Amino acid sequence: MRDSFLGKRIRGGGYAIKGAWLLLKHEQSIQVQFILAVIMCIAGYFFEITKTEWMFQFFAIGLVMTAEGLNSGIEAMADFVHPDFHSKIGHIKDIAAGAVFIAAIIAVIIGVFIYFPYIF
Repeated sequence: MRDSFLGKRIRGGGYAIKGAWLLLKHEQSIQVQFILAVIMCIAGYFFEITKTEWMFQFFAIGLVMTAEGLNSGIEAMADFVHPDFHSKIGHIKDIAAGAVFIAAIIAVIIGVFIYFPYIF
């Protein structure tokens, strides 16, 4: 069973859960995003947003947290490959951080579209 198709998928899922836990446990950026996600979910419950708005909100949360996770992985790999300062490694890290920034801007825009009518 261990080397079967299903066994490999189950083992892979375990690695994914472990990775998500490690991100939440050790990465401050993910911890901040997680707290913001909880706050936004509380706001969604408070304002009784629609199912469609929930879908967009969860998409935005997932987008930002996925980008943060990938950014953390890229930074860790870059630091492993070249622990000292190097301009190309810095460039790679800047690009990864830029992707998080874009995801965060999109999430803010989605949040404004959802919550502006409820607040004003």
